[in-house]
Amino acid sequence: MTEIRTPRLLLRRWSDDDLVPMAEINADPEVMRWIGDGSVRDLEQTAEAIERYEEEWDEEGFGIFAVELLGSGELIGLAGLSVPDFLPEVLPAVEICWRLGRPFWGQGYASEAAHAVLEFALQDRGLDRVVAITHSGNRASENVMRKLGMAPERDTTHPVFGLPLRVYAIDLTEYQA
Repeated sequence: MTEIRTPRLLLRRWSDDDLVPMAEINADPEVMRWIGDGSVRDLEQTAEAIERYEEEWDEEGFGIFAVELLGSGELIGLAGLSVPDFLPEVLPAVEICWRLGRPFWGQGYASEAAHAVLEFALQDRGLDRVVAITHSGNRASENVMRKLGMAPERDTTHPVFGLPLRVYAIDLTEYQA
């Protein structure tokens, strides 16, 4: 079982108990504003997503972690690595991503989880490069990307939704944990 502990967080594989709290996060329009086409997701869509996250772990040896608070055990969102198949122009690539429930914004949890995921990518999985993809204008995520040492690589358009995207990248051989 792959787990990463940070000072405040536990990044771990998914359990059945995570479905309802993650579905609540995915049902928040403000959380989902910058994800895909901005649509909220219901319980069934969340279950399908978690199933895909677990399949990617089996197929790729990495994936999306469930993120919980160490103190309370409360699920606060997700963070991890994924192949960004939705954007073929950046392939082959591995993307770092995160999504937290709104009560957990602005407390440094996204940066803390993302730093742990980058260390995992470099030290445990031997990746030499990671990208992050965001909708143009998502300043909060772009701030996290900069804190990780990532730099803007290109502006592009989502091939399905037609929305402007910005791709950040980092060469992990230069990453300073």
